[in-house]
Amino acid sequence: MPSPEKIFQIFNAYQQTASLKAAIELDVFTALAEGNNTAKALAERCQTSERGMRILCDYLVIIGLLNKQNGHYDLTPESAVFLNRRSPACISSVVKFLNSPYVMDTFKDVAGVVRRGGTLMGEEGSMAPEHPMWEEFARSMAPMMAPAAQMIAEIVGEGDWKVLDIAAGHGLFGIAIAKRNPKAQIFALDWPNVLKVALENAQAAGVADRYHTIAGSAFEVEYGSDYDTVLLTNFLHHVDTGTCENLLRRVHRALKSGGRAVTLEFIPNEDRVSPPAAAAFSLMMLAGTPSGDAYTFSEYDRMFTAAGFSRSELHPLPNMPQQVIVSYKE
Repeated sequence: MPSPEKIFQIFNAYQQTASLKAAIELDVFTALAEGNNTAKALAERCQTSERGMRILCDYLVIIGLLNKQNGHYDLTPESAVFLNRRSPACISSVVKFLNSPYVMDTFKDVAGVVRRGGTLMGEEGSMAPEHPMWEEFARSMAPMMAPAAQMIAEIVGEGDWKVLDIAAGHGLFGIAIAKRNPKAQIFALDWPNVLKVALENAQAAGVADRYHTIAGSAFEVEYGSDYDTVLLTNFLHHVDTGTCENLLRRVHRALKSGGRAVTLEFIPNEDRVSPPAAAAFSLMMLAGTPSGDAYTFSEYDRMFTAAGFSRSELHPLPNMPQQVIVSYKE
């Protein structure tokens, strides 16, 4: 007789999300890093009831985010690195986007989404012009994207590059290239409200004098020409393959001969169910967009070839759920 335990765990999985969000809001992980390792000490530091803190921390132990021994709590390696606000790799701000009302609301009626074959959040979903969620994305998701930005800057390498960053968001990808290459010129394309965040980050990084903006829709505005590199980070998954190909033709025209398109994406294996993080991203696209998907490398390869690129290479990123595709223009 099989056990229904896994099914009950999935029914109750919302409690994990809610508890992690509460612990971030209460600053539990940072408080533990400071040495407050009992329910009483944590309650005093975080200004909560002792009973509430004990039950919350016990639950965080159960789901693998804390350790407990002899009534004392401690951070796990993952929570110490990624959830302590004083850690340079802290990603706790992503909760503001991933658990925002808009993103959560896309999953209120998954049966309806499946019946329709796309989002129920308006005709364009998250792709609506100047959608306010993208400014929150730019502010909240930057810490999570910083390692990938550094890896892409290494792939791009050294040179006096002219770079177009499509759907630049927080701007970290272009900024990382600019910091590595003192003569690189970055042209960031996004909605005006999002470009404000990218400019703030460019100013903070000391590259604002080489950071230029192009405001508007990536499907409509003029890109300019003679780019060495075009960045397409976390963007193509929002639309169908035909729309991707049309945009990639524009990218191909904007590149100089020998130029490269550098794409960062969640790329599942051909079975479309592995690896889990990349494969599961297709459900987010189903719920949040009219026609987006998590495409396989073979699908991306066909799209880039149809747009005129001579070849594409896949570059896995260590400890990241995403991969990089580098596509070349002859």
